[in-house]
Amino acid sequence: MFSQINYEGSVSAQYETLAKQLDALLTGEKNRIANLSNASALLNQFLSNINWVGFYIMHEGELVLGPFQGLPACVRIPVGRGVCGTAVAKKETLMIEDVYAFPGHIACDAASQSEIVIPLILNDTVIGVLDIDSPIKNRFTPEDKFGLEQFVETLLTHIV
Repeated sequence: MFSQINYEGSVSAQYETLAKQLDALLTGEKNRIANLSNASALLNQFLSNINWVGFYIMHEGELVLGPFQGLPACVRIPVGRGVCGTAVAKKETLMIEDVYAFPGHIACDAASQSEIVIPLILNDTVIGVLDIDSPIKNRFTPEDKFGLEQFVETLLTHIV
């Protein structure tokens, strides 16, 4: 079922392998929570220099904490607030080099220095976000953004 993959080669090749591993891991499972849980665990294993990775799910007009790996987190985030809520409002990935320079940043973990948030969009509707924090400023690169957006595209095929 799940086996350790040696992530070697270019960053794009590593993310391509990761997306394939996610697809294999989730194939046949229909439960959204189980699939989001395994997706966050897989990213936690794959990514270096992160301190939180997980999902917030849209519920009754706001983001609510979903499956994650890391310290306890904020439970509810209004749309338009913080990096996650802003990514929902804009329907676009936000890559923040320094979270303390982001207006309205919500500090769930004081160790977080940079963040990337990718909206989960189905039929033009945001159903949640993938949120990843790092204790290092400027942790996330354009290659990470592209690779994580591909990861989310693969994930979306398993949570409809």
